[in-house]
Amino acid sequence: MVQKVAQEAVVAVINIGGFRSKQIARLISLLALVFTALSGQAATLPEERADIMYHSYDGGGIEITGPSVLVRKNFKDSVSVYANYYVDQVTSASIDVVTSGASEYTEERTEYSLGVEYLYDKMSLSVSGTTSSENDYEAETISFNASQTFFSDMTTLSMGYSHGDDLVGTRGADINDYIPVTHDRFRFGFTQVLSPKWMMGISAEKSLDQGEQLNNPYRSVHFLDGDTVRLANEVYPNTRNSDAIALRTIYHLPYKASIRGELRNFSDNWGIESRNIEVRYLHEYNSNWRFQVGLRGYTQTQADFYADLFPFDNAQEFLARDKELSEFDSYSVGLGVFYELDQRWVPFFRRTTVNLQVDHMQFDYGNFRDATGRIDGSSGFIPGTEPLYTLKANVIRFFISAFY
Repeated sequence: MVQKVAQEAVVAVINIGGFRSKQIARLISLLALVFTALSGQAATLPEERADIMYHSYDGGGIEITGPSVLVRKNFKDSVSVYANYYVDQVTSASIDVVTSGASEYTEERTEYSLGVEYLYDKMSLSVSGTTSSENDYEAETISFNASQTFFSDMTTLSMGYSHGDDLVGTRGADINDYIPVTHDRFRFGFTQVLSPKWMMGISAEKSLDQGEQLNNPYRSVHFLDGDTVRLANEVYPNTRNSDAIALRTIYHLPYKASIRGELRNFSDNWGIESRNIEVRYLHEYNSNWRFQVGLRGYTQTQADFYADLFPFDNAQEFLARDKELSEFDSYSVGLGVFYELDQRWVPFFRRTTVNLQVDHMQFDYGNFRDATGRIDGSSGFIPGTEPLYTLKANVIRFFISAFY
């Protein structure tokens, strides 16, 4: 019965989202059998809710704004369904665009998501489909997750898988000429309640990306031709394998507050290694107000085939000048304010919250230079001696959540 219901839920979501995969359905069924053997007390579904959000990113010559709407509905205490609509309106004159000889551009990305979660005793199965479209990129992703609690709900084991099929093109190109790219993600998580106030968890992810267009088709590398700097197309490997592992903890303080921390390590076969540390403090005030302060630090090494300026054309087999593949450090400071409205103001909802989150980020690049004017010789610097690039950005998310 459990396997049948789970498989029917998977097939329904896949069909609605334009996907179909018998292999994924079989794997869901197998996971249902495994977790059913370990099931016990009943779990609970996420709360029914509707969210309306406005998001904004401004930094490094890029502006991204747009709305997002999410609605979740539960059925018979065992099935939860959600749908999400998300829009990015992008205006870009980033350093990558400017130093590649391109002009400022605008575009819009629209994303639709649909997901289902099914509960059986302590077992939870969820599946979701996402499709997004813009003028030079099409993407479809199917994901599923399974989790099981043990030992009086003190221990949780989870695993998941997602597969993405993308089509990468350029503005004005025929979609039949777009290049396919695939993405596979395998996830595993383990969470343990150590005391009434303290919980820790560990998660791991394996990623496999494959395709002939893993790079941005508009980005170029710089190389020396005598005393002149010229442009050439980036050339990436056709595969990228990466591994990430993270340790997270939450500790509840005695005065209606909690502190959360995360340590994360990442590495891939392109030579990039990165480390991330994040700490957040959440404080409740007068039942209606909650405040959050967060700090995050990040550092990474460069890819093996990255260079800000190559000594000559075709200097090596693979070539990249994407600043995200360079060596850099970053930090961010965030503030969140959450207010729960008096129910008398919105009596038709069980609970309503107004939320604002603001983050300030800075990226300091160790070997990516501000090469504005390098190509036409107007920079005033000898190529390769320009100032190292620094990017500052602000992210704002304002949303209203209504629980019913």
